[in-house]
Amino acid sequence: MSDLFDQPGADRSSEAPRPLADRLRPRALAEVIGQDQVLGPEAPLGTMLASGALSSLVFWGPPGVGKTTIARLLADETDLHFVQISAIFTGVPELRKVFEAAKMRRRNGQGTLLFVDEIHRFNKAQQDSFLPHMEDGTILLVGATTENPSFELNAALLSRAQVLVLERLDLADLEHLAQRAEAELGRALPLDGEAREALLEMADGDGRALLNLVEQVMGWKVEGKLDTGGLQTRLTRRAAQYDKSGEAHYNLISALHKSVRGSDPDAALYWLARMLTGGEDPRYLARRITRMAVEDIGLADPQAQTICLHAWETYERLGSPEGELALGQAVTYLALAPKSNAGYAAFKGAMAAAKQTGSEPPPKIIRNAPTKLMKDLGYGEGYAYDHDAEDAFSGQNYFPDGMKRGVYYTPPDRGFERELKKRLDYFVKLRAKRQG
Repeated sequence: MSDLFDQPGADRSSEAPRPLADRLRPRALAEVIGQDQVLGPEAPLGTMLASGALSSLVFWGPPGVGKTTIARLLADETDLHFVQISAIFTGVPELRKVFEAAKMRRRNGQGTLLFVDEIHRFNKAQQDSFLPHMEDGTILLVGATTENPSFELNAALLSRAQVLVLERLDLADLEHLAQRAEAELGRALPLDGEAREALLEMADGDGRALLNLVEQVMGWKVEGKLDTGGLQTRLTRRAAQYDKSGEAHYNLISALHKSVRGSDPDAALYWLARMLTGGEDPRYLARRITRMAVEDIGLADPQAQTICLHAWETYERLGSPEGELALGQAVTYLALAPKSNAGYAAFKGAMAAAKQTGSEPPPKIIRNAPTKLMKDLGYGEGYAYDHDAEDAFSGQNYFPDGMKRGVYYTPPDRGFERELKKRLDYFVKLRAKRQG
């Protein structure tokens, strides 16, 4: 539910005022909202607990979905001593102390569940330091990360731990959490139906954020129920989770590119808007949009590339936010344009062939002969000037002597490439006739 539900040494009996998130901290795994894909009877953790064989784990998910909570409750379920550290504030000396204390507990017959928050912040050497203690059973490691473990964690550590994906809470989960908060506080939120839904959406899948918002709303003195407008004048929408250098960046640009390729302008505009509202550099988007025109549309619509370049130039002149509209129009055009990767595939094929035959010289007939010696060597001899040939086409071979003729460009029967295909087929037949 919330990573905030896990302050070490929290005293539930204290009468000092506590944040709502702390008061609603689950006391058992069955109280955790959401994450059935991990905690259900047939899910990985449910199966491990039922068999009594808990392995080291890495929880991967966004903030406020229950990584710390679940780790603490796992320690309770398995009678392990719970130790929590953060990779941000822990160095090698502190790690040594943690490992020594865990060894002492083990000698006294008690295991240790070591929870490492932001584990991806540890460097390779620090991550490697966990391995011997995991292998000999000194610690059972549970790491938490908001970053893709495939990129951020060592292969050796990943091979000794199971990665479990925790998902952002959906609206039903958040509503359940809001009702639990209302029961704890003994009164309902002073919101009408639409405003209540708007509050849930403001949390953006983060249970901790929702409880903080609920606590704010409950502190207001209002008459009756607020509508959406009244709520939004009092609360600022939570900033979207977006890391311009992390996995979210690559996931969203992939979603934008594939929506354009899939000819879905609405989805493409949505992902473009997601990246812009997340703070992405519009110039990066302009470059990637132009790449889409070259890679996925190509000569099926030669105008597409020009439209993208004009949109890029328009943005440079107008700036944000006005210039972003030009990028949106370019994305819409690309999504509805005929698609072809024939030019892209042809270029890759030609590049591969060039690497394999990179030392083969051109045939002598098409070599330039600016000197007498070169003419004496036969450079340019026999070259047929295509403009003087019938149909302005000689049909000569322009590939290296002895190299099998390559076929790289195979345009589809779509868009403008339908015309190019007709021309290509015409020259193929004419070449066969000339060479024959």
